[in-house]
Amino acid sequence: MTNKDYHHLSKAERDEISILLEKGYGRREIAHAMGRNPGTISREIRRNMLKRNSPYIAEKAHHKAYFRRKYAKAYGRRIHGNRTLEEYIVAKLQLGWSPVAISGRMRLDSESFYASKTAIYDWLYSDLGQRWCEYLYSKRYRRRKRRRKKTKRTLIPNRVGIEHRPAEITERLVYGHAEGDTIVSGKKHHSTESLATLYERKARYIDIRKIASLKPAVFNTAVSAMHSTASFSSMTLDNGIENVKHEALEQLLHIEIYFCDPYSSWQKGGVENANRMIRRFIPKGSNIADYSDEYIAAIVHFLNSIPRKSLNFKTPYEVMQEQHLLKYTPSPTVNYPTRVALRG
Repeated sequence: MTNKDYHHLSKAERDEISILLEKGYGRREIAHAMGRNPGTISREIRRNMLKRNSPYIAEKAHHKAYFRRKYAKAYGRRIHGNRTLEEYIVAKLQLGWSPVAISGRMRLDSESFYASKTAIYDWLYSDLGQRWCEYLYSKRYRRRKRRRKKTKRTLIPNRVGIEHRPAEITERLVYGHAEGDTIVSGKKHHSTESLATLYERKARYIDIRKIASLKPAVFNTAVSAMHSTASFSSMTLDNGIENVKHEALEQLLHIEIYFCDPYSSWQKGGVENANRMIRRFIPKGSNIADYSDEYIAAIVHFLNSIPRKSLNFKTPYEVMQEQHLLKYTPSPTVNYPTRVALRG
């Protein structure tokens, strides 16, 4: 059964579920008898029984499902029915802000209206707001489950494992500790040009540099350039070949470097999320050589100018400046972003 074929359970179907449950049928047997997916039956029973482990009563379940659908639609109407609120949200979406940033900044600015991030997402995923989903950096028009992909890594000699990283870094108690990673060109381009990315764990600051290849010396040069813009005293890296000369980098910058466990990119989840944000402007499969240094600098400026919930809706630039970690704020020379640019 495809999504297009799916239809909500009717009152008669709920009556049938109730009768079959009373006769001792299992959920898979009920699904088979009704020509329904077993997951549909399981969700129906779980979500619409009155209390956990209580009997499933068809009339009560149908009433509960009706009100859930009714009030879910109400979230979309609440925003759509307030023109000033809708225009505010749309304007911020067009600037590249996330629903979390929009909701938090709305309250921080003491606006006369308010919508939670959940209400904004519900509105976006409804028929009333779906056309604005193109401005989400995920470009998603409905909720999806997250999937993790493992990347093959080479074990680094003389590495210091992440288990030795001080708790104050792991728990984000202090500023000045970064995560590093790379973004490569699509295989079809046969290009060695890549991006070196850096993410400050507590301030959520992002920096990017274009590199000619993943050779360790080239990567180290890029990290040194990023260190000259923003100070950091440690880095957490993965086991990629570009990190083989980590000892030279430690001596050059006087920093500590820690390594994730093999196949455990989630241990540096901050920079992985930063990479996903960057992919909004440089889609996966692109040839990095097609993007200028000026364009990349504009992306850096843009991402660090968005308020973050984790920073009490301050921007990474603001926090880095408050902590005296930012040596200077680069000024972008590209007029960016534009609607055309957002679409890639």
